[in-house]
Amino acid sequence: MAAADKSKPWANTHYTPAVALEFFKAAGKPEKVPAGEAFFAENDKARPFLFMRDKMYLLLDGDVDLVARKKVIGTISKGQVFGEMASITHAPRSASAVAKTACRVIALDDKQFRSGLQKKPAFALMLMSIMIGRLRETIAKLAEQTTLRGDAVMKESVVFDPKRLAELAEGLGSDEPVYFDRGRTIVQEGQTGLRMYAVLEGHVAVTILGGGVVERLGPGGVFGELALLEQTPRLASATAETDCQLLPINRTAFLLLVKTSPEFAESLLGSLAERLRTLTAKLK
Repeated sequence: MAAADKSKPWANTHYTPAVALEFFKAAGKPEKVPAGEAFFAENDKARPFLFMRDKMYLLLDGDVDLVARKKVIGTISKGQVFGEMASITHAPRSASAVAKTACRVIALDDKQFRSGLQKKPAFALMLMSIMIGRLRETIAKLAEQTTLRGDAVMKESVVFDPKRLAELAEGLGSDEPVYFDRGRTIVQEGQTGLRMYAVLEGHVAVTILGGGVVERLGPGGVFGELALLEQTPRLASATAETDCQLLPINRTAFLLLVKTSPEFAESLLGSLAERLRTLTAKLK
């Protein structure tokens, strides 16, 4: 995979402008933004700019500067998407976005985003692939560190209501629930991934780089989706911290869930974005 251009967040081999354009056009309408107008501000939670904090944007024409700590850190060009990470995770913005020139954009709020996923699910798969590329780059950087920073106590990740996920997966070719005793390795870093898993009961620890715990999962948490999506070696290992009941989801069921359930796609995107944000914070 080619390294992403840091000045262009969407300069990634997985990004297809035509797919993004179809997605945004299916859910929103173009709007004009004058030069100098702020789309959102760094650390913004809800301010009265032209657009609200939880929107993501596709730039149709013009240029947009990304500014952090009063310094321009990148420029968004025609055909690129910006603001998607905060929109998906509902976390504070990591930078401000200001129209460098007069611009035309399509902005999507939460409701429009879900509507777009229902109409154009290919965008969700593309966005997942982009996030996975970023995760691989972040893990590669972490591998260069002698130690992996992390808190002794980590909040458990919950993505789905386990019963709801089981209902969604029913009849889509998923396997029956499986059980793992405490201490047993469920998936191993470097293995080829054939399934992702949702935790129905128990607790799972996710580790990278031979032992650094980066995530703990309770009922409703998911893991293994990265390797399943791209059919590449797993980036992390997962171990049962307690006796566990897991729902395996194969690739066919996974793709069907993304295409038929905007709720599933949105929740999984949120999980990937949060995982990326957590790992990035561990970089020295």
